[in-house]
Amino acid sequence: MAASRILIQLDCDPQPSTFDSIVAVDAGAEVLLRHGDVTPDAAVSLVHGAMFTRGGADLAATAIFIGGSDVAAAEAVCERVRQTFFGPVRVSVLLDPAGANTTASAAVVAAGRHLPLGDPAAAGTLRAVVLGGTGPVGQRVARLLARKGVMVTVASRSLSRAAEVCGRIKAVVPAGRLEPLESSGAITSGTPLATAIAAADLIVAAGAAGVTLLDAAARGLAGRAQVLIDLNAVPPAGIEGIAATDKARQDGAAVVYGALGVGGTKMKIHRAAIRRLFESNDAVLDAEELLAIGESL
Repeated sequence: MAASRILIQLDCDPQPSTFDSIVAVDAGAEVLLRHGDVTPDAAVSLVHGAMFTRGGADLAATAIFIGGSDVAAAEAVCERVRQTFFGPVRVSVLLDPAGANTTASAAVVAAGRHLPLGDPAAAGTLRAVVLGGTGPVGQRVARLLARKGVMVTVASRSLSRAAEVCGRIKAVVPAGRLEPLESSGAITSGTPLATAIAAADLIVAAGAAGVTLLDAAARGLAGRAQVLIDLNAVPPAGIEGIAATDKARQDGAAVVYGALGVGGTKMKIHRAAIRRLFESNDAVLDAEELLAIGESL
């Protein structure tokens, strides 16, 4: 008799996410063990329980999902989980705090339908601006695009934070070409950010909910942009003129996507990733692996 598929949900928030729990069940997890307020130290005994109760092929029927609203905290838990494994005694792990990895992957999949992302012939010629680029989703969008050879401008209200994010991405994507820019105040012609927007093939708004990052006047500067993606589902729009439900809608010279237009792909990636966890006992699914899943759908 096949072992039941058990998913251990390690959430850094006091109450584990019901959203993540429901997706897990819908994706085929037969038993869900939910833990909140998980810290790196607290994770160790939970991981030991996952590692040592089953053996052989049955290890693949146990997996770990790491989530929570604090991305840095979840990444610290994930790193401790990986350090706890040894040799073949391990289980598969999915990291998706605040939905950042699945959402960023879905956004890049959407952009890749219209732009030659990853095409060696286009490497170094495509330019992107990520507004709200220091947030959880923005950082991952920038990282995934940098891996695709896109020249990425990371825009943030804090230039120092944008520079820090660019540095962290360069540490894991040494060939990445990234530029930090400050995005506070109006985006007016002649400013560095306006120049970046005018040169961009892709603009992604990944800032806080309910904040317009690219108004109509600034959007008018984006004469080269072929794709505009707004990941904010809460009015007002992050990019003025884009509705949350927009999905590959032609709007002038650009194709536009709203948060819900990208959300369908995000959900498919999330469910597929849960299923992938139970195919082996050694998968670690971070943003890059989730993008690969999205591109294969």
